[in-house]
Amino acid sequence: MNRKLKMTVSSMLSAAFLLTACGSSQEAVTASKAKLMASDVVSEVKTDASKPESITIMVDGTLITQENGRDEFEARWEALTGIDLIIIQPEHDVYYDEVAKVFESGDLPDVVLLSSTYYTTYAAQEMLADITPYYEGSELEARINEAGNSALIDGIKINGKLFGISPTRGNGCVTYIKKAWLDNVGLEVPTNYEEYLEVLKAFTEGDPDGDGIDGNTYGVSAAGIINSEAPYVNYLPEFYQDAYPSFYESEDGTWSDGFMEEPMRAALERLRDAYAKGYIDKDIVENGTGDCRDKFYANEYGIFTYWAGTWAKTLQGKLEEAGVDGELVTMPPLEETGLYLERVAPVWCITSACDNPSGVFKYFLETMNDGGEMEELWTYSPISDSYAKNHIDHLLATVPLTSDPGADSITPNQAEALQIFNDNSEMADLPYSTDAYSLYNADLLELKKELMSKVVVEGADIDTAYAEFEAAGGSYMSQAIVDSLNAE
Repeated sequence: MNRKLKMTVSSMLSAAFLLTACGSSQEAVTASKAKLMASDVVSEVKTDASKPESITIMVDGTLITQENGRDEFEARWEALTGIDLIIIQPEHDVYYDEVAKVFESGDLPDVVLLSSTYYTTYAAQEMLADITPYYEGSELEARINEAGNSALIDGIKINGKLFGISPTRGNGCVTYIKKAWLDNVGLEVPTNYEEYLEVLKAFTEGDPDGDGIDGNTYGVSAAGIINSEAPYVNYLPEFYQDAYPSFYESEDGTWSDGFMEEPMRAALERLRDAYAKGYIDKDIVENGTGDCRDKFYANEYGIFTYWAGTWAKTLQGKLEEAGVDGELVTMPPLEETGLYLERVAPVWCITSACDNPSGVFKYFLETMNDGGEMEELWTYSPISDSYAKNHIDHLLATVPLTSDPGADSITPNQAEALQIFNDNSEMADLPYSTDAYSLYNADLLELKKELMSKVVVEGADIDTAYAEFEAAGGSYMSQAIVDSLNAE
């Protein structure tokens, strides 16, 4: 059965919020440290829910990792709830490979964190629990409504039903440039693609890092030429511009596959040219996000498009720890790019294998956004007194903390990066999961990645690459999905 995903644009954080957060009083910080009883953390829901003895969750590296305090997080969570928490946490870069294996095997955890594409797919396959009756009338619903974020929940409903909860906004990526590199090559922040290429050229052929050696750096890196989920182009927006390599909805409500349109060919030409000139990391196809961050900290390249908000502070701190000038400039979208794209946030879902979904909703999903001590645990590292980020970004939370102990830690660069994104972004289109979409899209995306790698990395002729794509069934699968989307 087809299920249409209703998308609504989430409310943006305002400059007023940032100013208020930056100016929070010490009294608020002190108040947040007041300890709560477990009975204060776990709220009542409308439906009867028995307390689980244990809950097994599967989560990526956005939850604090083993080496950074996961044991302490787990112990504190268990102390607040009296429930045994079992955490399955694959390596971040291979997380969705492991998710696919788990769903194929049927050996499912109680709860799993899913990106938007996997969320719609597994909901359509009836592998996720319908949590609508648990959410409606709950204290979580009341808190989210009070925060003015009901649109975030409406945006992940499928045919009026809810199959998961997003504890934060989706956010998106902005382009950071090392200021010292710009100063060393005597250039300003680019405003259009021509100026952007000039910066890439100087960062690749000159001596932007000031080590006295020309040509031992390069301009930009990314985790792949195309991302594996919407909005797909978020790590290299300057090259894509008006091209979109997946399905999008026009103003008249019709769907198309931008990969099959002329702007995509122009984007491929830009990418191929920049790669051939050495401006783009030669390992871009193999890179994971961790590889890109490590290379950035090692001062190998100067431009990195990554998440707005908290990451502005994290990147700066990691650069300084590595002995590199950490000052970053956040670049507004280029003239040709127009806007950055915001993703649909990952969704926490109860699987169809869970034998106590109402209890898991009450003791796990609902407590995550309690606005109090449990949410603070999900927001900040339990072993750091500097309010290092855990799973929830306090700037993006669906339910703001009642008293945010990390409010005073917001840096001007953080605030600027988030404000530039908020003022210059729009939500990416996300197709709902039709039968054809579920059947073909994963294979189609792999064919698209192969074509792009041939053109960009191997320098293949674009027309030849598209002919091979068509011969492999790519055009057929693309059109089948478009037809199914437009048949709804």
